[in-house]
Amino acid sequence: MSQESRLKARSGGLCELCKAPDASNVYTVGPESVASADTDILICHKCVDQIEKKEPLDSKHWSVLTESMWSEVPAVQVMSWRMLNRLRQESWAADQLDMMYLDDATLAWAKASGDHENDASVELHRDCNGNILKEGDSVVLIKSLDVKGSTLNARMGTVVKNIRLVENNTEQIEGKIEGQVIVILTKYVRKQG
Repeated sequence: MSQESRLKARSGGLCELCKAPDASNVYTVGPESVASADTDILICHKCVDQIEKKEPLDSKHWSVLTESMWSEVPAVQVMSWRMLNRLRQESWAADQLDMMYLDDATLAWAKASGDHENDASVELHRDCNGNILKEGDSVVLIKSLDVKGSTLNARMGTVVKNIRLVENNTEQIEGKIEGQVIVILTKYVRKQG
């Protein structure tokens, strides 16, 4: 039996964090130094995106943590604790954290990522108007740009299709102009469509 099959049987096919019926992601609760067969949970796409800070936290989505935090699965407890910590400015989340109990080993695992020290803020790639940019979007240059190390001049109004987001730098994207992949600052683009 595959790991995904075991997780679906354990969770009844529901997301182990938010109870959504479309759980299809096997997510390993890190860090890698703790990795074992018991570190995987089954979660939905929305949970993955918010855990990985690819979209802003939705407090209503996470309100079901009041149930998930009591799971007998340590990996679910750890992720519930981490997400409640990100939401600790919300009174309901702070109350749940006060009630939650984790044994010493599970608490050490939960703290190992350092995520509990972060707030709920999410840094996303945004265009000049504040619109969220995602992988594969098309953008329009709002300024003519000289490309360093090249004779290429990317003119204002040029459409750049199928962009890629630069990891760990929300101010940069990558795109192809005239067959050449270049790095573009997000403040010089406007999301198309």
